[in-house]
Amino acid sequence: MTQPIALVTGGARGIGKATAELFIENGYHAILLDRDEDALAETSAAMAGSTPYVCDVSNPQAGGEIAAKIRADFGRLDCLVNNAGVADFGPIEACDQATWRKIMDTNLDGMFYLTQALTPLLKDARGSIVNIASISGLRASTLRVAYGTSKAAVIHLTKQQACELGEYGIRANAVAPGPVKTKLSIAVHTPEIIQAYHDAIPLNRYGSERELAEVIFFLCSPKASYVTGQVIAVDGGFEATGVGLPALRV
Repeated sequence: MTQPIALVTGGARGIGKATAELFIENGYHAILLDRDEDALAETSAAMAGSTPYVCDVSNPQAGGEIAAKIRADFGRLDCLVNNAGVADFGPIEACDQATWRKIMDTNLDGMFYLTQALTPLLKDARGSIVNIASISGLRASTLRVAYGTSKAAVIHLTKQQACELGEYGIRANAVAPGPVKTKLSIAVHTPEIIQAYHDAIPLNRYGSERELAEVIFFLCSPKASYVTGQVIAVDGGFEATGVGLPALRV
């Protein structure tokens, strides 16, 4: 198959969906991977040029199965976007073992094992990896001990991948989103939190899913052929300000 192939985890909605759409617009075939079978089927049915794979990346055995399926279905993989993630916000003392493991199993362990399993395909294509981190991995904030720690680990994992896989022509970069306007953020962010974010973000607004997708696609594309091991905060300048949000404190 000569058409380039991109795999986007967490592709049923949000940033993953917007990223897959952009890949397709630029001539790629997009594999949408998600554990939500119903949402995945609905998204893929409405997105010509996509193929749905139902999978929970937190399963350590899933990577090998996905790698075998991609090789059988397409014979190649050019880009991997590790976007799947979960969040559970709360104070440190409320973070029990089950909560910690739930976050780490998906956000960190699942990303590592899936990428490891797909590395032979990426070697063949001299492909690219983009891992979705968060500004919560760049700066500490309240109520995010497990989530923020997992995303900080994703950033270091990205650098490890860039260092070790570069000799095979594989590039690895991370995107650290700031506040993004999604259905979830609209549902859970109170007017007080929204105003606090706007006050703290130099661009004075949330980002859009499409704006995140544009940066992700650029890092995957040949236009970023000499960019690897980097962390790009797509956050309207939020991380640069170093200002905390009182509205998010307990």
